[in-house]
Amino acid sequence: MAAAAAAAAALAAPEPPPAMPQAAGTGGPAARRDFYWLRSFLAGGIAGCCAKTTVAPLDRVKVLLQAHNHHYKHLGVFSTLRAVPQKEGYLGLYKGNGAMMIRIFPYGAIQFMAFEHYKTLITTKLGVSGHVHRLMAGSLAGMTAVICTYPLDMVRVRLAFQVKGEHTYTGIIHAFKTIYAKEGGFLGFYRGLMPTILGMAPYAGVSFFTFGTLKSVGLSHAPTLLGRPSSDNPNVLVLKTHINLICGGVAGAIAQTISYPFDVTRRRMQLGTVLPEFEKCLTMRETMKYVYGHHGIRKGLYRGLSLNYIRCVPSQAVAFTTYELMKQFFHLN
Repeated sequence: MAAAAAAAAALAAPEPPPAMPQAAGTGGPAARRDFYWLRSFLAGGIAGCCAKTTVAPLDRVKVLLQAHNHHYKHLGVFSTLRAVPQKEGYLGLYKGNGAMMIRIFPYGAIQFMAFEHYKTLITTKLGVSGHVHRLMAGSLAGMTAVICTYPLDMVRVRLAFQVKGEHTYTGIIHAFKTIYAKEGGFLGFYRGLMPTILGMAPYAGVSFFTFGTLKSVGLSHAPTLLGRPSSDNPNVLVLKTHINLICGGVAGAIAQTISYPFDVTRRRMQLGTVLPEFEKCLTMRETMKYVYGHHGIRKGLYRGLSLNYIRCVPSQAVAFTTYELMKQFFHLN
């Protein structure tokens, strides 16, 4: 789930700084707040795009393995990584990445802003604090971002599943038009939304919860060993980059393990008529039952999970490094 990098980065970010004295020509506190969120939007979007581009080949392989593409279903992760360039050229490893970039930019921004909003709302309105409010806010933010950007994810998966010489869609716009015309209009873009929501709730929630717990415990017990002052605001203590990487990797691995069967179900439902067993996978329950019955747990519901673990470390490394650079560039600390 592409949101782990943006989610963890958002969690690592400090609270927005107090408003600076108003400069001539500005529009007051509301305008300054909007400008802050715009800078946050850009920072999160750029970091997410860099991270996802770095691991795009692994994402393509994951889609091919999850849905048992007939060209690669007999192969494993590393053998598929070798086979795709041989069959489709090296650019084949980045198929669908354009749609991913269009999706991940608003996804990261929406999740970040929604998390801050939900966290404040849960604390002030419900009186829930500590790690529990982070768990709740993370789940709600992840679901909000998914709902807003789901059609883009649908198109990205369809493009990533295609193999050279067997193209159903010529590009992003053609995929949108075809799905809309042949698969029930606007609702066709939301096939597989339910398993996505059910998978995102524990995934985002556990990611925020685990990372937040590790971060707070680390800075509380070993601030000088694990933390450092932020370069653009010495009053803010942040985790060192390599510690951020470790904490984010652990959080992502735990969350991914819990939610992965829903991710497999979502992918198959998103592919819809592209798969020959389409009529047997119309609902979430039917899809999970079919995958479990024909492929079992390890080769079915958890097929490709090792690839997600492999993706975690480089994705988090690029996301945190880029996000920290962007925060300093946009003076977010």
